[in-house]
Amino acid sequence: MQQIIERLSKHKVVPVIAVDKAEDILPLGEQLQANGLPVAEITYRSDAASKAIELLREAYPDMLIGAGTVLNEKQVIAAKQAGADFIVSPGLNPNTVRACQKHNIAIIPGVNNPSTAEQAIELGLDTVKFFPAEPSGGIAMLKSLLAPYSMLKIMPTGGINAKNIQSYLDVTGVVACGGSWMVDKSLINSGKWEELGELIADIVKQLK
Repeated sequence: MQQIIERLSKHKVVPVIAVDKAEDILPLGEQLQANGLPVAEITYRSDAASKAIELLREAYPDMLIGAGTVLNEKQVIAAKQAGADFIVSPGLNPNTVRACQKHNIAIIPGVNNPSTAEQAIELGLDTVKFFPAEPSGGIAMLKSLLAPYSMLKIMPTGGINAKNIQSYLDVTGVVACGGSWMVDKSLINSGKWEELGELIADIVKQLK
């Protein structure tokens, strides 16, 4: 997990990607790689997720690839077999955490209150996702949550955008933020790869 944390900290932002067609991940992956952001969280909101992870892993073996919106052991197994480096879940399901531990793949589960933060610690985790970040109280809530749990590393996701990402990154304990604005699904479905590349390049430049 430490290597994953180090890479997340380096990139600062994790593109949260939903694709309807698995093959769309290849031109998108090309834009991520070319514009200095070789990291992706491909969500299981689509049946194309496993194939997309597999295609991206084959095309870019060194890219950091997460599988998002993973809800059960079946998806954990599918994501790992496809080539995911880590798992991300929207909430804290102890069964999903234990499945990841059983299959030896890192997980970053979602928490947004003290009870779930303590459950994560009890399960042996030190890295969690603050989700949904903005609807859960934003930076004020995040700081309050981290006060008694300073041992946690946090990846805020949900409502993060180019205007507020730096404010989140400035909070001690935040390693990276998840966001989808630079990998907008409507642009993916329209095949606007150059426009996506510009959005990716803009955020990379902003966060340098």
